Amino acid sequence: MVSFRRIPTGPGGLRPGRRTLLRSAAALIAVLALLLWWLLPGGGPSPSGTVTFATGVPTGVYARYGTLLKERLPRELPDVNLRLRSSQGSVQNLEMVSTGKASFTIAAADAVAAYRDTKEPEAKRLRACARLYDDYMQLVVPAGSGVRSAKDLKGLRVGVGQERSGVNLIAGRLLRAAGLDVDHDVRPVRAGIDRMPGMLAKGKLDAFFWSGGLPTGAIESLAAKTNIQLVQLGDLVPKLHAQQPETRYYRAAVMPPDAYPAVQQGESVKTVAVANLLVTTDRTDAALTEGMTRGVVNNRDEIGREVHAAQKVDLRTAIYTSPLPLHTGARRYYRSVKP
Repeated sequence: MVSFRRIPTGPGGLRPGRRTLLRSAAALIAVLALLLWWLLPGGGPSPSGTVTFATGVPTGVYARYGTLLKERLPRELPDVNLRLRSSQGSVQNLEMVSTGKASFTIAAADAVAAYRDTKEPEAKRLRACARLYDDYMQLVVPAGSGVRSAKDLKGLRVGVGQERSGVNLIAGRLLRAAGLDVDHDVRPVRAGIDRMPGMLAKGKLDAFFWSGGLPTGAIESLAAKTNIQLVQLGDLVPKLHAQQPETRYYRAAVMPPDAYPAVQQGESVKTVAVANLLVTTDRTDAALTEGMTRGVVNNRDEIGREVHAAQKVDLRTAIYTSPLPLHTGARRYYRSVKP
């Protein structure tokens, strides 16, 4: 006679192995549900509180961009108060973010690379949210000054931006490409875009460099009351690129005739351009970073009506943020809108 041995069961009649399997499956489902809750847009607690955004000098493009973003960000982050903090420009912006004095900022890619090369302890923690728009290098002189290239600046009073600005960084490199030393061959004046146009109009400057989106309001205002010219910088591109790797983020570019119509009189101007990045650190909350990235992209057109350069923000190019990797929150946003 064949006998059957009964396998013991636990409470509820389930065999121990099967009971363990079901418990494991339930735990796995709970973990996956929690993970999806965090990864999907809107997952996790809504960011709140005051968040500092470092901008730049008054009348500059960074400052205007920050003001317009602050006005529109509540649509994406209703419980976040964006506090704007002025600075000298890209270099100081990066210092403020890396040291925790600000959570977000805008900085030019060349300044980001230079800051990372300093090996500052916190520099490696920088992350990007988006590639925004390009800054165009603009060399402004009074009409009829006789300056036709950067080489002609020798011995002149030249505004080169504030010490911790991206303008100062690239102005020095451009002058070097022209065979000039910023501290010995020209008379450098370290002032920002809030002061340089007025100094030029009053005859206290012979020329000034500016790196900004097109058009820059301060230069438009200057052109409305003073006859000025834009000097081409295209002839410096080969020698500028010879300074690599420091100059690998610059590209040859053209300012279109409608950038400053009253100044250019239908003529384009050859120059140099560099990308701007929206920057944070790996310490910043992922949900906050995702919301900030979404706010920048979703409000592109409205901000672009006043800051025309902002219209260049594009999902196809926003993820190309060299030399910085994307923040995990920004990456989450791009995945959520991927076709």
